[in-house]
Amino acid sequence: MTAQGAIASIDPRTVKGIRPWPHPLTASLFARPTHDGRRHVASRHPHRREGRRASDRRIGIRLGDVSRRCTPVARVLRTMSRLVVVSNRVAIPNEHGAGGLASGVMAALRDSGGIWFGWNGRVVATLADEVNTQTDGNVTYATLGLTQRDFTDYYSGFANRTLWPLFHFRPSLVDFTRSTYEAYVRVNAHFAERLAPLLRPGDLVWIHDYHLIPLGAALRRLGVLSRIGFFLHTPFPPSELLVTLPVHRELFEALLAYDLVGFQTESYLKAFREYIVGEANGEINERGVISIRGGRHSVRAGVFPIGIDVDRTAEQAAAAGELEPVRALKASIGSRALIIGVDRLDYSKGLPERFKAYAELLDKETSLRRSVILLQIAPPSRSEVPEYRRLRRQLERLAGSINGKLADADWSPIRYVNKTYRPDVLSGCYRHARVGLVTPLRDGMNLVAKEYVACQNPRDPGVLVLFRFAGAANDLRGALLVNPNDIEATARTLNAALDMSLGDRRLRWEESMAALRRQDVTAWRTRFIRALAQTSGSEEQDYSDVSLPRN
Repeated sequence: MTAQGAIASIDPRTVKGIRPWPHPLTASLFARPTHDGRRHVASRHPHRREGRRASDRRIGIRLGDVSRRCTPVARVLRTMSRLVVVSNRVAIPNEHGAGGLASGVMAALRDSGGIWFGWNGRVVATLADEVNTQTDGNVTYATLGLTQRDFTDYYSGFANRTLWPLFHFRPSLVDFTRSTYEAYVRVNAHFAERLAPLLRPGDLVWIHDYHLIPLGAALRRLGVLSRIGFFLHTPFPPSELLVTLPVHRELFEALLAYDLVGFQTESYLKAFREYIVGEANGEINERGVISIRGGRHSVRAGVFPIGIDVDRTAEQAAAAGELEPVRALKASIGSRALIIGVDRLDYSKGLPERFKAYAELLDKETSLRRSVILLQIAPPSRSEVPEYRRLRRQLERLAGSINGKLADADWSPIRYVNKTYRPDVLSGCYRHARVGLVTPLRDGMNLVAKEYVACQNPRDPGVLVLFRFAGAANDLRGALLVNPNDIEATARTLNAALDMSLGDRRLRWEESMAALRRQDVTAWRTRFIRALAQTSGSEEQDYSDVSLPRN
C-alpha cells in the first residue's frame, strides 16, 4: 500500500481538535437517570451540538445545487461532511481481498473522505489505549486489536455462535451464554470509547452488520449527536425466532438508537417492524417512522439491497482468460461443462444439499457422467467454531463418497477446493462455467450470484441456479430458482440449466444484467447515505425511551 501518511498510533483521548474524553465507559451503556426519574443522554461533547446544526446548514440536502461533476456520494455529503464507516473488520488496501462490504464502501469513502474504523484482525495481549491509523489519500483506516478473551467470547462466541445461526434461521445451532453476551456488549462499548473522540461535527456514521448492533447505543451514551445509520447484511428473522434469545429485547431495542436502519429485503424490514411493534412497545406512523409509544425518539428503516460494481466485474472477467490459473482450469476441463459454486465454508450456504443434488443429477442422468464437473471452492472460515469443523468433515466425506462411487481414472465429478482465490481468478472461473450454483439455505443477499451473472460472456452466457430465499433472488429474475432442501427438484433444475438453448440463456442473462445495473453498488451506497443525511438528526432526539444493553 502506498500511504500518503505514515502509519501512526494515536491516543484517541488527546486527538488534536477534539475534547479529551472524561472517563471510560463503565458499568453499563444505560443513560444516567435525572432528578425526575427520566433517563437523559447528556452530551459530553457540547460543541458537537452546535457544530451539528452549523454543519446541517452547510451540507443541506438539496442535490440540485451540487456540481454534476461530483460523484453520487459526494453530491450527498458535499465537502463539509465526512463519512465514517464502522465494521467488525477493516479492509485495508493490499491486505485483504475486496469482499462485498469492502467494495461497497471503499468508493464512498474515497468520494467524500473519511474514516474506516474497526478491528484489525489481530489478537493482542492487552487492550491498548491507542488507535492505529493509516492514511491512504483522503481515507484514514483506524484500527484496534482484540484480546484473546474478547475474540473468543465476542467474535467466535456471541456474534458467530449466537447471532449468526439465529439470523440464518438455525435456532438449534444457537449457543447462548451470559458471559459471551457481556463480552459482546463490552467490546461494542470499547469500540465506542475509541471511536467517539475521532468524530467531528457533521460526520455521517455508517455502522455495519450483526457484530455491532449495540454500537449506536454506546455512542449515544457518550453524547455523540452525529447521524448514525446501521445496515444489516444478514437476514433478519421473524419475531418467533428472535424471542428465543434470552436477551432479545435489550439487544434489539438498541437498534432504536440509530437514525436509520437498513435491510437487504422487504421481508427482513417487515420482520423488524413486526418485532418492534409486537415485542418492544413500538409504533409506526403513516410515513413509516418507528418510535416507542409515548417516546420522543424515532428511527427510520428501509430496504437497501447491496449490489456490485457491474462494469468493473465484467471487465475483470473479460480479461481474466489469460491468467495462468484460469488457463489451467480451462485446459483441465476441456469440452466438459463446468458447474461452479463459490462459498465460505459455512452451514448457511447449503453445501451438503448442493453435493447431494449434484450426485442425484449424475445418478438419474447417466449420460452426463464424464461430461460435467462441479468445482466447489469453499475457503475455510471460523475454524475455531466447532460447527464449522464438523461441516468441513461432512463435506470431505460427501465429496469423497461421490468421487469414489462415480469417478474414472481421467474424470472426477467433484473438485472440492478449500482455498481462497484472487478476485480476478474467480471472475475467470465464473466466466468459463456453464452453470453458477448458488444455494444458500438463507442469505441476506449473496453477491456471488450477482458476480457470476456480471462475469458472463454476453455472446455465450451461463445460467444461474439460485435458492429463492437468498436476497439476490428478488433482483435476479433471470435465474432458475430452487429449494436446496428438495434434492430431486434441484437436480432437475441443474439438468435444465445444462440443456438450455443459447437463445434462452441470453434472454435470462440480459434480464438479470438489467437488474444488476439498476441495483449496483453505487446505487446502494448513495441511497443509504442520502437517506441517512435526510433523517431529522439527533440533536433534538431524546433517548430516554430506548433500553440500552448492559455490560
